[in-house]
Amino acid sequence: MKFGTSGLRGLSVDLEGPVSGTYAAAFGRYLLESKQAKQGSEILLAKDFRPSSPAIASNCSAALSQLGFRVVDCGELPTPALALYGLKRGAASLMVTGSHIPADRNGIKFYRPDGEIDKQDEQAISALAAKGSEVGPTSHAPADHSRECLTLFRDRNIALLLQNALEGLRIGVYQHSTVARDLLVDVLRFYGADVMSLGRSQTFIPVDTEAVSADTINALRQWSAEFELDAIVSADGDGDRPLVADEAGIPLRGDLLGLIAANFLRADVVVTPVTSNSGIEAAGSFAVTRTRVGSPYVIAAMQEAVAAGRHGVMGFEANGGVLTASDFQVNGQVFRALPTRDCFLPILAVLALRAESGLPLSKIAAQFELPIAASDRLENFPTETSAALMAHLRADRGNLESFLEPIGPIKETSDIDGLRVALVDGRIIHFRPSGNAPEMRCYVEAKDASAADALLRAGLERIGQWAHEHGGADAL
Repeated sequence: MKFGTSGLRGLSVDLEGPVSGTYAAAFGRYLLESKQAKQGSEILLAKDFRPSSPAIASNCSAALSQLGFRVVDCGELPTPALALYGLKRGAASLMVTGSHIPADRNGIKFYRPDGEIDKQDEQAISALAAKGSEVGPTSHAPADHSRECLTLFRDRNIALLLQNALEGLRIGVYQHSTVARDLLVDVLRFYGADVMSLGRSQTFIPVDTEAVSADTINALRQWSAEFELDAIVSADGDGDRPLVADEAGIPLRGDLLGLIAANFLRADVVVTPVTSNSGIEAAGSFAVTRTRVGSPYVIAAMQEAVAAGRHGVMGFEANGGVLTASDFQVNGQVFRALPTRDCFLPILAVLALRAESGLPLSKIAAQFELPIAASDRLENFPTETSAALMAHLRADRGNLESFLEPIGPIKETSDIDGLRVALVDGRIIHFRPSGNAPEMRCYVEAKDASAADALLRAGLERIGQWAHEHGGADAL
């Protein structure tokens, strides 16, 4: 088991066993020992649609019940809905989800009564889990709050835009197996959009909004052409990362969605990881803080800005998930802070801009004139191989220059998270091991799409070549 950029992750077969109960019990003991909860306190539990999630949730429920918590079942719904309900009730919560990774893996996201756990919390929970815990069956039947939880989140989202704000738009919702699939249809229809449900699946489909697969893009293009859609929207497995495709079925970059959401909110401070587009700083009237990849780092930087007296503080990640640390005034109403990733805010902000401007999404995206960014990853890439590669590249400037010799000479580097390299010709290439799965990610920026695609292919090829030369070939 390992904490990644957002939550605990591991193989489904392992999490279906005692280990999920062990970590849930460790979280419960941590809450009790830190006096963030007491015996008899509520603790919320929800899950995604992965086949392993019900068994894992049952293990967590049993472990927490044995510690004296009153477990509340919030059903299958988006992670931001669970987080919002937890904040309202002042209750800790657990979301059983592997987000966007394949179904043979799963995970648990933990929330304190005041929001997401941070890296210090993760260390404390891991230490308690290492001590082990005896978890047996329980006859306790959790109270069902799924309707109340979902209603609260729906009410939040149907108050964001003006009435009939999306009237005249024809929008597809790629439903696949995301827990956000029905609520997306409901909310978009509430705003007057003509909504078409697409691709609903009973089998779990991992949709990574930061590296959309070729198969998904082909499906989006076909649907856009066949049904003459203005946009297609979707989300990852637990509904905290948005996907928005333009009128041709081409996905917009997640960091562009976050930028549009920042402008929609009229943010004063924007926090975003180093992997987000380098043009963000010049694209708005807000101050920008860069962090490592992962919501805990974004949240920590947002909290620092609020503590320093800043207002209008929000953040977003390169995957498009938007977080708010301040309350915002939107259309004459207060939009309350929700400092966890959410897919609904950026989706609604982008569609509102589409409706207001009357321009196709492709033209809206082009008007921002951001550097062309692209990203992808090598899957099933052993974590020990990625660690060895990063150590090699960091050990000596000559190693990095030799590695990048087929690509171009180096101007400068940044080591905030992974290794980000600015080349002499202005292109950017960034190597980073995934914090959630055995994957090696590559992010690039260039002046046009063809140059970005070529740089991305070259970067992934160099990673693969190095792995073959150093014993990592079997997994590639």
